[in-house]
Amino acid sequence: MPRNHGARGPVIAVTGAASGVGAALVARLAASDEVKQVVAIDERRGECTAAQWHVLDVRDPAIAERLRGADVVVHLALDLDLETDPAARTAYNVRGTQTVLTAAAAAGVHRVVLCTSAMVYGALPDNDIPLSEDSELRATAEATGVGDLLEIERLGRRAPRAHPGLNVTVVRPAVLVGGTDTALTRYFESPRLLVVAGSRPTWQFCHVEDLVSALEYAALEKVEGELAVGCEGWLEQEEVEELSGIRRMELPSAVALGAAARLHRIGLTPSPAGDLAYTMHPWVISVSALHAAGWRPRWTNEEVLAELLQEVAGRHTVAGRRLGRKDATAAGAAGATVALLGAAAVVRAARRRRGL
Repeated sequence: MPRNHGARGPVIAVTGAASGVGAALVARLAASDEVKQVVAIDERRGECTAAQWHVLDVRDPAIAERLRGADVVVHLALDLDLETDPAARTAYNVRGTQTVLTAAAAAGVHRVVLCTSAMVYGALPDNDIPLSEDSELRATAEATGVGDLLEIERLGRRAPRAHPGLNVTVVRPAVLVGGTDTALTRYFESPRLLVVAGSRPTWQFCHVEDLVSALEYAALEKVEGELAVGCEGWLEQEEVEELSGIRRMELPSAVALGAAARLHRIGLTPSPAGDLAYTMHPWVISVSALHAAGWRPRWTNEEVLAELLQEVAGRHTVAGRRLGRKDATAAGAAGATVALLGAAAVVRAARRRRGL
């Protein structure tokens, strides 16, 4: 059985361990002198040879046996892909979390770390800047995946009551950057940055490396409770435009929201109109709990934005829908308003050319 060189420390299990944040966390924990052993769980085997691997679906009740002997479980097996069928995505995310929480309790695990998003606080014009970590969760299920995250949070709050002795810690990152693809990262793939008239966008990022280090803190029980994680401070929309060099397109709220809703309703964009709220209103969060535990982010908002711009270079998105280079050039040349309102026609034309 693979073990780390540290003789003491917890046995930590990670779900969703073969890729993304899960793979990065497994590698970090496996290299730590503070961790006795890493148990990695996913539907395929990952690359970290220092971990003990179990290949199975997190919805399988057999996961309880795989968790036996673990002290902590970090549950990262979530599907937040923009292209996934929403009903299938919810079924996977909610059922998976329910199964992991129940299995962890049955296996004698004493702590489960869940990872959701700071989006659960909601993006609202009257939000404090920054929001405290114990602020009310005022998000609705109208944005991509947020309904799933709210339900995961509810399951996490209920689990310790149903399973006395089980501690649940929740980590909520700001806009996540570093090999990610979300409605918020796609915002920066557009030829213009959409700004809804009268809104006050604020931007706070979280690099994947900082999220991984925060998850390590939680897994090692250096901090607990409801934790927000992100860069220090925030950027105003004007700063984002200056740093990115991408000009804005400003539209009335009714036009922007109405167009987004229509495009999503007819299936031409993966992003529902609710995603626009997170580019309109503030949802900046304080990271005081992690700070009190000694954690600090290594990345600044400016550095993460620069990394994001490098990642999305060459990608072309209009109204949340990825287009080919030729279609994106035509959309950009048409002007900001036409690009948004004409996105449906552009996509239909692209489909016809591909014979779909």
